[in-house]
Amino acid sequence: MTKTVEFYFDFGSPYSYLAYKALPAIAAAHGAQIAWRPMLLGGVFKAIGGHSPAGNPAKRKWMDEDMRRWAARYGAAFSSNPHFPVNTLTIMRGAVGVQMRGLDFPKYMETIFHAMWVEPRNLGDPQELAAVLRQAGFDADAFQAMVNDPEVKEQLKKNTEQAVARGVFGAPTFIVGEELFWGQDRLDFVAEALAK
Repeated sequence: MTKTVEFYFDFGSPYSYLAYKALPAIAAAHGAQIAWRPMLLGGVFKAIGGHSPAGNPAKRKWMDEDMRRWAARYGAAFSSNPHFPVNTLTIMRGAVGVQMRGLDFPKYMETIFHAMWVEPRNLGDPQELAAVLRQAGFDADAFQAMVNDPEVKEQLKKNTEQAVARGVFGAPTFIVGEELFWGQDRLDFVAEALAK
């Protein structure tokens, strides 16, 4: 039976970006599938009374250095985004909508993560986001209509509520069976769980 690792993420989380770069190789090595679970991290924080670490200047400075270390370890390109934190509501609705409509989800993931953490671009600006989408070959007008679809909005809300109900409190979070792992620095434990 093929194992599955559920990956709860938000594009605004730099550690979700690192996990996105590293997890596919781990899953492939164990013959596992990845179930991509887009959620709104701000919604998770609101539900549990948490907050973004970006609000603490000392922690933010430390995170920039920590991200550089981990990016080097994974061989992943990384640039600190000067627009961080970015309101990710639209791009997370985009992830849900692309999944729901059977569009090119891997291409969308790569486009948004790259624009957020490699270029980096201000994806909270609708015009900047539209330019990024067009450059990648997406129809920016159709995208705008999709993220305003009530069904897409509701699905992101459900994903976020489900995440909280399952014990998710931050991003990235991985679930293998009944085991929950938080943080891209726990990927060794994810690999061990997949190997069982």
